[in-house]
Amino acid sequence: MCTRRAATTLRNRRWPLSLGICLCAALALAAVSLRAAAAKPAPTAQGTPAPPQSQPQSQAKPQAPPPPPPGQYRFRRDVDLVVLYASVLDEHGNFVPSLDQSNFRVYEDKVEQKLSTFGREDVPLTVGLVVDNSGSMRDKREKVNAAALTFVETSNRQDEVFVVNFNDEFFLDLDKDFTSDVRELREALERVDSRGGTALYAALVGSMDHLKKGSHDKKALLIITDGEDNASGHITLETAVEQARKTGTLMYAVGLLGQDDKKEARHAKKALLTLTSETGGAAYFPDSVEQVQAICREIAREVRNQYVLAYYPTNVAKDGSFRSVKIDVVNPPHRTGKISVRTRLGYYAPKSSTGD
Repeated sequence: MCTRRAATTLRNRRWPLSLGICLCAALALAAVSLRAAAAKPAPTAQGTPAPPQSQPQSQAKPQAPPPPPPGQYRFRRDVDLVVLYASVLDEHGNFVPSLDQSNFRVYEDKVEQKLSTFGREDVPLTVGLVVDNSGSMRDKREKVNAAALTFVETSNRQDEVFVVNFNDEFFLDLDKDFTSDVRELREALERVDSRGGTALYAALVGSMDHLKKGSHDKKALLIITDGEDNASGHITLETAVEQARKTGTLMYAVGLLGQDDKKEARHAKKALLTLTSETGGAAYFPDSVEQVQAICREIAREVRNQYVLAYYPTNVAKDGSFRSVKIDVVNPPHRTGKISVRTRLGYYAPKSSTGD
C-alpha cells in the first residue's frame, strides 16, 4: 500500500493504494525467494550439499512467549480460536457493565460453545479512518475532519491509526503505515481534494488489506460518507462483506445521506447497514453534519467498552465453511430492560491445506 507523502514534499503525488498493493506483493515474493536461497545447505569442498546438522532435542521445543503485561489480553496466533468482540446495550442504548462469563451463551451454527477466554477491557486496536472525499463532501469536510479527530482523541492512546481519503480512487494519506499522533492525522485529513465519485467498496477492501500490517488483534474501520458507491468497478458490496468476514474487521459508519435522490440514499443506507451489521458495528444517519462529532465520540466509547469472548469450536472440520455466530445474555445481575448484543454474524473456518 503506497502513500501520498507529507504535504510539504509530495503534496501533488497521488499514489493509488491499488498500485501499492501490487508493489508490496512483488516485494514480498522477492523476499520469499531470497529466504529460500539462504536456507539451502552450503556446498562442501567436493561440490555436494553438506548434510544438515542435527539439533539437540532440547532446542527443538519452542519457548513460550512472554506473558502479556497485567491488564492486557494476548491471543495466541491460533487459527482454531474464535475471538468475538461484543457490545451489550440496554433499551436506552447505554452500555451494560458488570456482566460475567456466566451471563453469556455463545452459539456457533446453533450449537452452544464453551468459552476459553472472557473479559471486558479497553484493548488497543488497529483502526482506519475511511473518509469520503468526493465532490459532494467539499462543504462538509471541515466538520467531518474535526469529528474524526474527536474519535481518535476519545480512543485508546495505544491505538494504531491510519487515514484513507477516497473519491474515484483511494489514498493512504500518511508518510508511515500508522500513527497515534493527532497532529499527523489532522494533516492527513486536511489533504482535501473533493472531486469525482465515490469508490467506497474499493477503499474498504484496500483498507482491510492495510489493517493486516497492524500489530493489534482487534481491527476496525470508521467510515464517513455521504452517498452511494458509484466508482468501485468490479469491487462490489458483496466483495467488501466477504473480505470483512475473512479478516474479522469491525466496521462503524456515519452516513450523511441527503434526500435529493431518495433512491440513491436508500441504497447507500442499506449498504452501510449491511457492512456494519455483518461485522458487529453500527451505522448512524445524522440529520446534519453538526451531529457527526458526538456520534464519533459515542463510537469510540463503545469500542472501548466491549466484552471479549473466545472459544475453540466444537466443529473441528477444517473445511473453509462459513459458520454463523450468536451471543445471548442471560440472567443479568440488574434490571436492565431489553438487552441487545452486537457482534459479527460469523466467520470462515480455516481450510486444511492437506485436504484432511
